[in-house]
Amino acid sequence: MLTIMLETGELNISEISRRSGLSHSATARHLEFLTESGILTEKRFNRIRIFRVDQSNPLAGALTRFYADWKEAKGYAYPTAYN
Repeated sequence: MLTIMLETGELNISEISRRSGLSHSATARHLEFLTESGILTEKRFNRIRIFRVDQSNPLAGALTRFYADWKEAKGYAYPTAYN
C-alpha cells in the first residue's frame, strides 16, 4: 500500500483498496496507521476520503527518495496487476 501511495501521490480509499487487493476495512486500517504516523494526510469531501503522501513530513520525504532510488537502481517496474 505504501508503494501505491508513493507511486501515485494521491488516491481515494476505494482506488487504493482496488489497487492493493485488500478489503475496504483492511485498507482503512492501514491508511489510519500511515496517517497517524504522519506519512499520509487525509481530505474528506462528505463520504469521499482522499489520501496524499505528506511531503512536508521528513519521514515521508525520505521514503519517497528511497523508493525512487531503489526503483532506479533495480530497474524496477511496478507490477501491472496493481495499476
